[in-house]
Amino acid sequence: MDVSARVQFFDLKSQYCFQCVPGVDQYNMPLYTVQTQPGGQVIGPYPVYQGFETPVYVNGIQVPFYTQKSEFWNLWPNSVQALAPAAIGDGINSNYTINLPFSPALPGHVDMAGIIANSYSSGNVQDPPITPVFLTDIPTTSVYAGVYFTTTDGNGNQVIVSDSGQFLQSNVGYGLLMAPGPAPLGNVGLSGGYSVTLNTVNYATGVANVTFTASDGAPIVIPANTPINAQCYFYEQGIPRALLFYNNVITMRPPPNIPYRVELAGYLTPAAFLNSGAAISFGYMAEYIARGAARKILADTGDMEQFMFYEPLFKEQETLVWKRSQRQFTSTRTGTIFSETQGQTNYNNIGAGTN
Repeated sequence: MDVSARVQFFDLKSQYCFQCVPGVDQYNMPLYTVQTQPGGQVIGPYPVYQGFETPVYVNGIQVPFYTQKSEFWNLWPNSVQALAPAAIGDGINSNYTINLPFSPALPGHVDMAGIIANSYSSGNVQDPPITPVFLTDIPTTSVYAGVYFTTTDGNGNQVIVSDSGQFLQSNVGYGLLMAPGPAPLGNVGLSGGYSVTLNTVNYATGVANVTFTASDGAPIVIPANTPINAQCYFYEQGIPRALLFYNNVITMRPPPNIPYRVELAGYLTPAAFLNSGAAISFGYMAEYIARGAARKILADTGDMEQFMFYEPLFKEQETLVWKRSQRQFTSTRTGTIFSETQGQTNYNNIGAGTN
């Protein structure tokens, strides 16, 4: 794990490609699957890449790439309009079928930390979580809801239901709804369980079935004539024209209307080498890895005399393997305003005016 943090080798520079899902605008950085060492020692999930950088392509078209939220959201703001109530309480029921004001709606999202937390109990790194029941081991701080239903109970207390970033196993087009709670694990599944017809939201059609639920899991009857409001994020779908990478999440605007091929440049995390049965892909790094492992052992055992003896030898190997990457990085001329440019420029003139 130290290798990619100390130096960014040319051999670890790679291309991350994936097919986006229609209507889904947020994608976590991919994780290595959980690995098991001989003897049963489990190696937890690690990010496959250290990070991403330009160029970024969507179906072969270069698009702008942002790493600052303010710049991205200034161009693609998430706005929620004040709307008339989507339903009215009847004083009898806690369960209602409600139509969102806009559809297709953007789904909720579970970030990478939430996927890792769930992996320790489920044994997999499924992203997004697809489940027949509400998962309670995902921290509240890892859930970013996209759909909300709000109302008040008979005592005037606010009652909130939102989507959870989890999707129904029998139909992944449906999101599981929840009653949001305090950190760290306060989110609660809705009363009555889940099916296609119960306590889910269909993001494509905007139809949701909601059982208003208290923090203890008990259903809440909504008083007669009490407004029930619905909120969601809506964008006209199309080919994504901009990407934001923040908090290990790739966000696209506009959301895709069909699958598109997305390509980003990134640096691999060599965590796959943690498995002792895996060979080092690049043989010239073998002595560097070995000396790096030796200095770790010496540091852990407190043998500082041998550590200081090994350190110059380790530094020498790091310089040698880094020189290979330097030769590759410096073989390309630095561009200037006077140098020849080839291929697509200005992101295919996106946002440019016309003569």
